[in-house]
Amino acid sequence: MFGTRVVIADADAENRQKLKEILTHAGYTVAGVVEDGRSALKVIFQTEPDVVIMDARLPGAEGLEIARIIEEHRAAPVILLTAAHEQELVEEAATTWIFGYLIKPVDERQLFMAIEIAIASYKKITKLEEENKRLRQTLEDRKLVERAKGLLMEVKSLSERDAYKYMQRKSMDNCVPIARVARQIITSLKK
Repeated sequence: MFGTRVVIADADAENRQKLKEILTHAGYTVAGVVEDGRSALKVIFQTEPDVVIMDARLPGAEGLEIARIIEEHRAAPVILLTAAHEQELVEEAATTWIFGYLIKPVDERQLFMAIEIAIASYKKITKLEEENKRLRQTLEDRKLVERAKGLLMEVKSLSERDAYKYMQRKSMDNCVPIARVARQIITSLKK
């Protein structure tokens, strides 16, 4: 909680000030306070906050377009504020980068819980995305190695084991990953 960087984006000046006071008093760092969508994006990309608290009806934004832009860049989790329960908005929010939903006037305890849960969920998701990316790369590397191994077996009449050992040796001798060796073999033997 202490030092967590927050951007507040709300058209209502009174609500912006109230949120800022609540958050500052609780030990959060308010990195920016804005009243429209364009300013929100500018401040978010400049300050790189830990969380964004955003009015659902922010001027200068159609629907949840700002949340979609934030999602596209994986800038921060978004907690959506609304004046009343709006089923249509909830359904739209479910398909975007929304990590919490609060109805105005915001209860302090609910606000703090929403912030902490949003940040924790965001961290889990970004960690899973990184792991997914790493696993995809590992799979692609294995496919390259298998393809190169097959070419070595076919062209040089090596056994599967010897083809792999050949690539392994090349990798170690040249201090390069085996996937790079596999790429070189594929390129040179496909000609």
